[in-house]
Amino acid sequence: MSTQTVKIEFPGGKKVNARIGDFLIQTDQSVKAGGEASAPEPFDHFLASIATCAGIYALGFCKSRDLPTDGMDLNMVCEGDAKKKRFTRMSLHLTLPAGFPEKYRAGIERAMELCAVKRHIMDAPEFSVELHTLDT
Repeated sequence: MSTQTVKIEFPGGKKVNARIGDFLIQTDQSVKAGGEASAPEPFDHFLASIATCAGIYALGFCKSRDLPTDGMDLNMVCEGDAKKKRFTRMSLHLTLPAGFPEKYRAGIERAMELCAVKRHIMDAPEFSVELHTLDT
């Protein structure tokens, strides 16, 4: 796999944005946390990345077999541990379109299990932090 760079920008206030290629992903903090609530918080993007990744695998499964997707719906329910202040279970609930063929149910579930975001969580990468000083 190749290297990918995510460039972080600090546009002011509690906003911290990410630039990935030509795309800008904006974040902010809630008003309660000192932000303006003008964009999702970084953790919200993390949650969305899991659910949308599973969703693209479900959609790809259907598209590759010319299966209908009208009415297909995906929700992720996150259950947490108040003491640990973290989610301990994330459940993906896929509502299949009316008339979805029974023979494809296990296959679409397996496809969703292939989500790259989930696989990165399950086999976590090593993290490091390097500090650099701006020379004037």
